[in-house]
Amino acid sequence: MLFSKKVSGGGPMMAAREVLEGMNPIHPPRLLGSSLGPALFKSRPEDFQVEEILGFEPSGEGEHCLVWVEKTDRNSNDIATELANKLGIRKRLVSHCGLKDRNAVTRQWFSLHIPGQPSPVAEDLAIEGVRVLKVTRNLRKLHRGSHDGNRFLIRLRECGFSKTAAAERWQAILDRGVPNYFGPQRFGRDGGNIEQARRFMAGELDVRDRTLRGILISAARSFLFNACVAQRVQLGNWETPLDGEVFGFAYNKSLVLPNNLHGDESDRVKNGTLELTAPLWGEGDLLSQREVQTLEQDVVQRFPEMLAGLAQFNLRQERRVIRLKPQSATFDWETDSTLVLSFDLPKGTYATTLLRELADLA
Repeated sequence: MLFSKKVSGGGPMMAAREVLEGMNPIHPPRLLGSSLGPALFKSRPEDFQVEEILGFEPSGEGEHCLVWVEKTDRNSNDIATELANKLGIRKRLVSHCGLKDRNAVTRQWFSLHIPGQPSPVAEDLAIEGVRVLKVTRNLRKLHRGSHDGNRFLIRLRECGFSKTAAAERWQAILDRGVPNYFGPQRFGRDGGNIEQARRFMAGELDVRDRTLRGILISAARSFLFNACVAQRVQLGNWETPLDGEVFGFAYNKSLVLPNNLHGDESDRVKNGTLELTAPLWGEGDLLSQREVQTLEQDVVQRFPEMLAGLAQFNLRQERRVIRLKPQSATFDWETDSTLVLSFDLPKGTYATTLLRELADLA
């Protein structure tokens, strides 16, 4: 058990203190109880496929060349470097919406800023482990997070659970969603990024590398977010609006603040058109108010070094929705022990967060 005590009376502040004892935000509590059993995950690149959902049609003209590629067992940043080398341009002129898993088959867009130059053909961009699927133009470059989401196709092998139990659990996931935790990969091997982040923010570790600083800051914000969501899961109110909520939307960052409510928010949370949120920590006051603010403050104050450190980096107080619901989902048994799942998720979310409610991934 990640939480060692059950909730008792005494109001939200007392309840939060009790359930937080022994909390591990890197491996937070599941919503639906124990997993059904083990399954072999990502044993081959083709068992984990990700396709970027751009969310708009390229204009077909402009100074930015968009290249749609399929890569197998390759790192997105490495591909960006090789594309730049192939065209003889600087790496900073190549951008993409986000990193895609290396041990996988992934399809994503790259943006090449080549004003006044003709678009390359596929043969010009021959790279090991990469297939060029389409080349077009666009008026604007792609930025991190320019896409809407990702489509996943995942094959779980050697499943140690029954088909009946799996179908019931999968339906529960579709019906309720799952807590939108950041996955353990956000925190490094064995959660090592969190200890480094703590030391960095306490002034015990000098980190001059810009990329590593970004990784540690993101890990700290994700850790505090997971802690707040885990608190609400354990309290049983993670999908129940409380006084002082900040509401948000799964596929964009728009927020509905406590002072701008219309009175139908609870119904919209039930039907999935609106979501509850938790903080991505930054400078200034929490955006939540009253009961929700009290609960969130009680969680994050357990990590004073992280709070003080994050306040130094000019980060705004932001929010992230706390429920993750798959869309366009399918569920098929390829063999008696091989389960194939497909689903769409918003950008910045983790398929492993969904899968851990079903199986222990090995």
